[in-house]
Amino acid sequence: MAAPSLTSPTLTGPGPRAPLSAPDEARRVALVGMKRLALGLLLAMTLIFAVSFALEERYPWLEYVRAAAEGGMVGAIADWFAVTALFRYPLGLRIPHTNIIANRKDEIGASLGEFVESNFLSDAVVRGKLESIGVSRRLGAWLVQPANAQRLTDEIAHAGSGLLDLLSDDEIKNLLEGVAREHLLRPEWGPSLGRLGEHLVASGRHHAAVDLLLDKAHSWLTAHPEAFGQSVSTRLPRWLPGFVGEMVDDKAYREVLAFVTTVQREPEHPLRGAIDRYLAELMTDLQFDDTMIGRVEVLKLELVDNAKLREFAGDAWESLKASLLAALADPDSAVRAGVQSTVLDVGARLVGDQSLGARIDRWLADTAGYVLQKYRHEIAGVITETVERWDPAETTEKIELQVGKDLQFIRINGTVVGALAGLLIFALAQGALVLFGG
Repeated sequence: MAAPSLTSPTLTGPGPRAPLSAPDEARRVALVGMKRLALGLLLAMTLIFAVSFALEERYPWLEYVRAAAEGGMVGAIADWFAVTALFRYPLGLRIPHTNIIANRKDEIGASLGEFVESNFLSDAVVRGKLESIGVSRRLGAWLVQPANAQRLTDEIAHAGSGLLDLLSDDEIKNLLEGVAREHLLRPEWGPSLGRLGEHLVASGRHHAAVDLLLDKAHSWLTAHPEAFGQSVSTRLPRWLPGFVGEMVDDKAYREVLAFVTTVQREPEHPLRGAIDRYLAELMTDLQFDDTMIGRVEVLKLELVDNAKLREFAGDAWESLKASLLAALADPDSAVRAGVQSTVLDVGARLVGDQSLGARIDRWLADTAGYVLQKYRHEIAGVITETVERWDPAETTEKIELQVGKDLQFIRINGTVVGALAGLLIFALAQGALVLFGG
């Protein structure tokens, strides 16, 4: 029976395989080359053995060559069997304890997972590594570089745009509408407005609004002297002469303008006091008068019904989303400039503030320790589960590509060592015959 595993460059059994990556293809070529070299040495030893065995009676010194070649053949075949038994059945024969990797794939995956969990995912190992590398210091040194800050800003902008596109507009609108309904419409407006207004009136902050209204009224009256027109004279008896009506209208205009001017100039004017008292009473009614509270609620429902609230939520989200997408897409936008400035500032603080860096490193170590303590078995289980899902032939191929080239040196070394051992044993035997038999 032929020995295809000795000569064939094929690494796996029949069946379609995904194309190898460039590094794996390079490993495959190197592995095939080493297999051919090991096989070449075996064939060379076989040829030397055949020639020396045929001519040793004519040339007695060839006995030593034959012994060396014989030992080399034995070593080469034994080590070929040992290496091949790891990855497949030698010569296709289902000999016990061969094709080890494929037959014990799941056990190997479990052992590998346990090894990683015990030696790499322990709290002491991870804490020691985090403390030695100084994560915050390295991160800060990286962030303070303008090119890195720009790169991170670009990535944040890209991720933000992707997140906005991923979000469902209808769900966001429903969320905004629900929040507005819960926190804007459901509570009574009257008591809240009353408490706020009471605070403003008590602190005198409403005076600025009163002054503004008076200024606007004075400016409007000054710019529109015809505003009163015939608003007063039209109410006078018709038998009065026309000039009397004009005088009355002009007098009324001037009195109103003078009154507004006086109120503007006098902080203690009685009208201001009346306004203060009115506002104070209004704020009290808004908080405690059921009739006033009910009127505010009716006004609230008239201003913001369900359709208007839905429309408001939709318009607000669409406007916000469009603005954010435009800002994230524009390299010179204020949003991206702000993000980049923040990144640079964070980097500078991480580099310059040792206490901050120490707190962050300690937090990272504590977080990593907690995660490993709680989930390290699940993390290591990923290795076990991944290996279990691998096809046995694919697993064999993956492992052989990684270590097969080095294992072929075992065959080469076995050939050389076997030849030397055969020569030494034969020489010692001949010496013993000469010493004790002669």
